[in-house]
Amino acid sequence: MRAPQRLDSLRAAIIGAAREGIALARYLVTQGAQVTLSDAKPAEALGGALAELEGLPVRLALGGHPPDLLDVDVLFLSPGVPLEAPLVQEARRRGVPLSSEPRLFTQLCQAPIVGITGSSGKTTTTSLVGRMLEADGYDYWLGGNIGRPLIGELLGDRRPEIVVMELSSFQLELFHPDCQGEAVEQMRSAASRAISLAGWSPPVAVVTNITPNHLDRHATMDAYVHAKAAILDYQNVSDWAVLSQDDAYTRVLSKRARGHVACFSLAEPVSCGAMLRDGALWLRMEGRERQICGRDEVRLRGEHNVANVLAAACAASLAGGSLDAIRQVATQFEGIPHRLEMVRHWREITFVNDSIATTPERAVAALRAFEEPLVLLAGGRDKHLPWDEWAAWVRRKVRGVVAFGECAPLIEKVLADDDAPAPPVYRAQDLETAVRMAAQIAQSGDIVLLSPGGTSFDVYADFEARGRAFCQLVQEL
Repeated sequence: MRAPQRLDSLRAAIIGAAREGIALARYLVTQGAQVTLSDAKPAEALGGALAELEGLPVRLALGGHPPDLLDVDVLFLSPGVPLEAPLVQEARRRGVPLSSEPRLFTQLCQAPIVGITGSSGKTTTTSLVGRMLEADGYDYWLGGNIGRPLIGELLGDRRPEIVVMELSSFQLELFHPDCQGEAVEQMRSAASRAISLAGWSPPVAVVTNITPNHLDRHATMDAYVHAKAAILDYQNVSDWAVLSQDDAYTRVLSKRARGHVACFSLAEPVSCGAMLRDGALWLRMEGRERQICGRDEVRLRGEHNVANVLAAACAASLAGGSLDAIRQVATQFEGIPHRLEMVRHWREITFVNDSIATTPERAVAALRAFEEPLVLLAGGRDKHLPWDEWAAWVRRKVRGVVAFGECAPLIEKVLADDDAPAPPVYRAQDLETAVRMAAQIAQSGDIVLLSPGGTSFDVYADFEARGRAFCQLVQEL
């Protein structure tokens, strides 16, 4: 499918030469747009990513942003670029429209979209929804914040029946019209009108939960919730929002939903949605209640993953999935890498990779998933989030903590701040040392759990790189 001809005259700048920026540049130049791709990093720091643009007429501006970068019809931002960045603020002042790869994809994609967000659980829930629809024979695309950017799929001939997208708060904030400068509509060029600035939400929108997260990027909790809310603020009256009934923030969001609401709950009955009751998972739609499976049939570990299965069951059902397909995946899905991933049994010790836990709250969910004695690897870079609940659960569940990374001193302090007994804390200079120390501390029957509570950005490019490093280190024991 070729994009509308109006993109042929578009002058576009893209900030950020990571996966989204590269995929978007390829798409836009293929459609005839004039594209500048800019990144603050020099070419040598970007690795082999730029090889994908070889032979394409993309202007590269690397190692900084040139003065003429904003002389364009539209500025596309990668997720790592905050709206408060000086360059973005200047674009808003000048009336340059702002967009992104996922926002443009939703504008051009003709298939219905299931959008999924949340502070935690969104990747697992997205994967579950995709598998459930796949089990029913649907031809679907899965992407967004998970896997690959989807804009490049539009260059091929294959057209899906449905799209399942994971959307982060960084991505969603650009779906709000208020991300634009006040003078944008008056100053837009004819070419830039090819890019929609209207608010957009998917016809099926899932919010798994909202807890404090990314407060190093979103200045306040209100700003963070506002970003997440873009996933349902612009729905039509016929659309569906799937929300946790157990989460205080999503209960508030349900009151602003424009369309129908389906809820999921681990603790309460729901009038429409999915719930855990009497040791089984139930789906209730259109007044009809049917059992999905027994709680003990779910292979994913932890109550938080039961909630993810319930959320996915709602979304898949609303997208047309059958109960048989939902049941099949709910009872067979064993998870995805870096999320309570069993890495190795070694000398009667089990090593588990939960590198996805980049917040204390996410690490608490991992701690609650185990009854076995735990040796916890915690650290990374702090997001300026509260650690009090984490400390309480560590005192209750963990018999030894190996702290590493930038926030190791914080971890030591928070466990020492209370008069309650705390497990010993061992300081490691890096993850490699932490793995070796944990292997020495652990005893037969223990779980060595990497569930850091901090981001990976003090050392690694992302949590996946950290998780891969952990797995490699464990295999080398």
